[in-house]
Amino acid sequence: MAEQKQIVLEHRDLGRVIRRMAHEIVEKCAIPDELILIGIRSRGVHLARRLVRAMEEFGKVMPPVAAVDVTPFRDDRAPAGTSSGGDIPASVDERTVVLVDDVIYRGRTIRAAMEAIERLGRPNRIFVAVLIDRGARELPIRADIVGKNIAAGDGQRVNVRLVESDGIDQVTLVDWHAPSTS
Repeated sequence: MAEQKQIVLEHRDLGRVIRRMAHEIVEKCAIPDELILIGIRSRGVHLARRLVRAMEEFGKVMPPVAAVDVTPFRDDRAPAGTSSGGDIPASVDERTVVLVDDVIYRGRTIRAAMEAIERLGRPNRIFVAVLIDRGARELPIRADIVGKNIAAGDGQRVNVRLVESDGIDQVTLVDWHAPSTS
């Protein structure tokens, strides 16, 4: 059976969405100098860098960008060896942290990222910014800043492809079916 693919966002649309999200982040943060954006590896890091570039263009705000690897903090997967959890070049203490990810689905990745941040210090506030919110949470976690909401069913997957890692900017909704075992 052929895979059905619907293009949700392309390069130009993605740029507009990121600029809007950057504006929302600055509006929500009372003191922009306290901001730090922490991208969840890997595409969340690319998105965090793009958000900072957009903030710099319109507001001369250039918060630090960091990366977090949530693998050691996941509760739904076996630990994959030891890891420090990420590369955080600045303290999170008394800062406004914006966790950035490409897609929020069940909420487990964000929960793991918050646990990783908690081990690094005590921020004043944590915001969650995601490019795509596809709904269907297992945990009571929500995004504060959403680029686009997509109603995706259990038999669908949201694929975010970015130039930095995939050579193209595109978000697609793909119908997928588990291979038959018969």
